[in-house]
Amino acid sequence: MHKTPDFTAPLVFTDPAQALAQVLRIYQHNVEFLRQAMRDYVAGGAFADTHVRACYPYVRLHTHSATRRGAAPDSPDIKKLSYGFVSGPGRFETTLTRPDLYSDYYLEQFRLLLANHGGELEVGTSTQPIPIHFSFAEHDHVEGTLDVARRAFMRDVFDLPDLTAMDDGIANGTHEPRPGESHPLSLFTAPRVDYSLQRLRHYTGTAPEWFQNFVLFTNYKFYIDEFIKLGHAEMARPESEYVAFVEPGNVVMRRTGLAAEPIDALGHAPPRLPQMPAYHLMRADRSGITMVNIGVGPANAKTITDHIAVLRPHAWLMLGHCAGLRTAQQLGDYVLAHAYVREDHVLDEELPLWVPIPALAEIQLALEGAVADVTGLPPHELKRIMRTGTVASTDNRNWELLPDNMP
Repeated sequence: MHKTPDFTAPLVFTDPAQALAQVLRIYQHNVEFLRQAMRDYVAGGAFADTHVRACYPYVRLHTHSATRRGAAPDSPDIKKLSYGFVSGPGRFETTLTRPDLYSDYYLEQFRLLLANHGGELEVGTSTQPIPIHFSFAEHDHVEGTLDVARRAFMRDVFDLPDLTAMDDGIANGTHEPRPGESHPLSLFTAPRVDYSLQRLRHYTGTAPEWFQNFVLFTNYKFYIDEFIKLGHAEMARPESEYVAFVEPGNVVMRRTGLAAEPIDALGHAPPRLPQMPAYHLMRADRSGITMVNIGVGPANAKTITDHIAVLRPHAWLMLGHCAGLRTAQQLGDYVLAHAYVREDHVLDEELPLWVPIPALAEIQLALEGAVADVTGLPPHELKRIMRTGTVASTDNRNWELLPDNMP
């Protein structure tokens, strides 16, 4: 016997805000259904021969032309954007999750899709089940009270995470829709997003809600120490543009003059740091800075970026050290890498070696401008301290010990 929530019929919308509100209604209704079923299950309720299922909401767009209208009341230059449109005529669809976390992002995407293509957005209930673990609230730990037999029986009663629904074929550009299947409308499906949100809690020791749109990665503790000092200093300034500083364990420090919020009481410093501790210097509009100590190695970098990618940050940078092969280089020179030799092999399964991975020109120019601002040096003098060129990344961190001293 299947136990499901009341069905919500599909509706069409020309107003992006109304479409988002419907996504929120469906998601909240179905998640609350699962949470209540789980509470009943933990309380010892009878679930023999019963399977509990609730599904994610979806959004669907039908287009009939490859031409973009490219007009929106608030964005006269939307044709310059690299997002918010589809590549041609057809049916495009994706499942959605956590509209509470992604409301601003979803609203912007809905608005641009309608501005670029016109028509309507269809919102309804998909056939993709919500895994029971992905329905838990941030601080729910109800499963831990079950005995071994009751935990094992969960897989017969609830849908558990299904890795076959979470691959990166869409993001990697290898996904091919089956005959009659919709084209993807997003890089990540709802189960893939939920999976990474869970992983972020595990790896960084902080909730996804704290992450900001600008992310720094490092593998040096002293950079983290300086960032913590900066965060604490900003919180002591009543006029700071930052509103909170969050450390592992969801420990929240509010800016001087701001009252604590109820969620702050749920944070506790962990007895030991997680594998990749994250720190968040927050602005009210999420345009602050997140810094993550990823540890050593390209594999770690791929692991954490695979998960932070679902948050759709504006930009991320790796801040570290590198050895120099030029005799003109000095300790302390700023190295602005514009390409790298891929001897680390972490992307070989996704991208052949002949596919270039260039740095983003906009970020490179911004960093060069920042160096000029900080040093006060004119353009022709910047070359004394700033080096550009290719860096090598290797999966053998002791490559110097190889017989031929080559990575």
